[in-house]
Amino acid sequence: MNAEGWKCPKCGRMFSHTNQSHYCEKPKTIDEYIEQQNEQCRQKLVEMRVIIHNAIPEAEERISWSMPTYWKGRNLIHFAASKNHIGVYPGDQATEAFAEKLVGYDCSKGTIRFPYTEDLPTELITELAQWCYNKYRKS
Repeated sequence: MNAEGWKCPKCGRMFSHTNQSHYCEKPKTIDEYIEQQNEQCRQKLVEMRVIIHNAIPEAEERISWSMPTYWKGRNLIHFAASKNHIGVYPGDQATEAFAEKLVGYDCSKGTIRFPYTEDLPTELITELAQWCYNKYRKS
């Protein structure tokens, strides 16, 4: 890396890290978001989307903060692809409320990480999504 940083050859943006992961073009839909991810994580992202959609079908799907988001008058819950895991972002109130059920998962304030190498915990994600819907939605 030189003193100026690294310039993406596709979009021309400058970054401090060589080959830094980014979106040359920000996705406008969850379908676009999933399509832009590497093959390793696409299947898990589709699975996560189905779990959350089935849990809270009344919520609108959208992109917010460049992440798949479920919205009902405000953002309820997000998820996103990372190098080794899918991050789920239900907010710090949710991670506090579910602290006992999240033992054994890699969590930090408002974030839960599910490794690609493990099955997604459908029941837990369903409960989280429904909790977020009931707690955060605005009519």
